[in-house]
Amino acid sequence: MSTRDPARPSLGAFWHDLPREGKLLLSVVVFEFVGTGLVLPFWVVYLHEVRGFSLGTAGLLLGLQPLFGLLAAGPGGAVIDRYGARVVLIFSLCSVVAGQVVMAFASSVALAALALALSGLAFGLSFPASQSMIATVVPSAIRQRYFGVNFSLLNLGIGLGGLLGGAFVDVERLWTFQALYLGDALTFLPSIVLLLGPLRHVAGRPVHDEHADVVPPSYREVLRLPAMPTLVLLTFVASFVAYAQLNSGMPAFARAVAQVSTQGLGIAFACNTLVIVLLQLVVLQRIEGRRRTRVIVVMALVWAVAWVLLGAAGLAPGTLGATVLVAACASVFALGETLLQPTLPAITNDLATDRLRGRTNALASVAFQLPMVVAPPVAGWLIGHDLELVYVVGLVVGCLTVAAISVVRLEPQLSAVANGVGPGANDPGPAAHALAEVSPTRPSPTSPPG
Repeated sequence: MSTRDPARPSLGAFWHDLPREGKLLLSVVVFEFVGTGLVLPFWVVYLHEVRGFSLGTAGLLLGLQPLFGLLAAGPGGAVIDRYGARVVLIFSLCSVVAGQVVMAFASSVALAALALALSGLAFGLSFPASQSMIATVVPSAIRQRYFGVNFSLLNLGIGLGGLLGGAFVDVERLWTFQALYLGDALTFLPSIVLLLGPLRHVAGRPVHDEHADVVPPSYREVLRLPAMPTLVLLTFVASFVAYAQLNSGMPAFARAVAQVSTQGLGIAFACNTLVIVLLQLVVLQRIEGRRRTRVIVVMALVWAVAWVLLGAAGLAPGTLGATVLVAACASVFALGETLLQPTLPAITNDLATDRLRGRTNALASVAFQLPMVVAPPVAGWLIGHDLELVYVVGLVVGCLTVAAISVVRLEPQLSAVANGVGPGANDPGPAAHALAEVSPTRPSPTSPPG
């Protein structure tokens, strides 16, 4: 066998090495995120144009989701470490189902607020719970590929859902929007069935070392883990200059500065999803066996190019060229996403201990979500005050900062295994076989996509 084979294992080899629990959870990803795609583009349309709330009220309501997600993440990590990831994930899935059902009938601001609070609570709990489950059922050597495949399937579901929702809804017919929210609620049911049925014996109450538990686990202990403070900083900065901007700053710049139509903006986001679906598996093959910190450097440079393309769109406002450049920005940004999604979660869970896994993933979740709250006002202020050049330059400098943190600070602090190049990094076989001998009471499986 050539030396190239272990470095770039095939998707078939990944599927063969993946434990049964991981296969079951991947099987519902597309279906669940079709539901997410059904409603994702239409929150403001539903609240403002269909339910008649003012734009200001709609904006405040939508801010409840990330707020409740942030409030839930910290306590959620502690509950995961105490009671296990599966029970927390079941609760979060039930919470989002309830939230979407309430949203379908949210004729008042109070009901809409309740629905969004339930959805935000679910998101804040589901991220650390699902990441913890992945870490306990998927061997370290193939987690990076698992995260990448999951992300590709996730985007495929969102893309399909967006197409279906766009073809179905009508702002003149309330029932079409109600059908979307109820349909989204239904897409979470297969994950709940899996967790209550075939996966009921995995990811239960964690079993900790009695001596280690003399001192109760805490977030202070998480921050003492090697490289964890640096990883939290890197996650925050990357989210601030990347994801938070894609969701808020980029559309604001495209509309206010580049004067791109709403249709053009829709095309840009469609291109973003398409690139992820087409390239994620190819990228996984290319980055396997390479230092994760160097992959993050490439990711940051790719994002810097994306923001340069966005800035260039502002030089030709209202033209076809501006629309093409915004679509190119979203597409290039998607390439960076395919580099990020397999690497950061893999590093996080290779640093975590079983005793602190819930809290470690919760802290990573907070570092990623906090910019979603603080970045939009910053972007809005800069663009609203005609400081678009400062905005774009700031994003490019931020991306270069991410690259510097990764290679200068994080890389020296990581073990070879955490950086994806340690002994056995490309040999999941023994770990996969070991999982078959795990006691049913030991915490196990992976994330229902949600």
